[in-house]
Amino acid sequence: MTRVRTKVVLFFLFLFLININASDKAEVGKAAPDFNLTGSDGQYYALSNYKDKFIVLEWNNFDCPFVKKHYDSKNMQTLQKKYTDKGVIWLTINSSAKGKQGFYPPYKLNNKIKEYEANITGYLLDNGGTVGKKYGAKTTPHMYVINPEGILIYAGGIDDIPSTDIDDIKKAKNYVSAALDAAMEGKPVEVKTSQPYGCSVKY
Repeated sequence: MTRVRTKVVLFFLFLFLININASDKAEVGKAAPDFNLTGSDGQYYALSNYKDKFIVLEWNNFDCPFVKKHYDSKNMQTLQKKYTDKGVIWLTINSSAKGKQGFYPPYKLNNKIKEYEANITGYLLDNGGTVGKKYGAKTTPHMYVINPEGILIYAGGIDDIPSTDIDDIKKAKNYVSAALDAAMEGKPVEVKTSQPYGCSVKY
């Protein structure tokens, strides 16, 4: 094979690999990338196990003041219960690396889940950051909604007031609730993406 032909082959191989990598990234309106993570309970959680279900992904760091706002007020737990009672799968994900803010061993995370009375399907450990980076999770919280066809239909902030003030919750438009309510009624999701706010994910 000539040097020129080799360069051409390598160029197209490079483009092919880029396309494969790009297709594996989360994008609203497209299939949500599958993943398999261990939960704080020691169980394995694969996104593909929840076909035909609505799924919420919630990036979490219990030490983040923005997360504390939604948990200390019970806003997050109320939202979790409202929709898990309707059959929604709620997966909370921690992408904090070991030694970084928000990283805890599983038993301490289980204590926090119990303390906060979280109403979740599972608390997933992504300490290597693979899933967080695949989904482009930037903040805690950063929220995602997936429909029963496996399509990502919302990605962004939990609501439209980026603050740590609990009093702002009752004035805010909750994007997660709006997306789920619309999709469950067979209506289009009005706001599909928004700017996430919170602490940076501690990769």
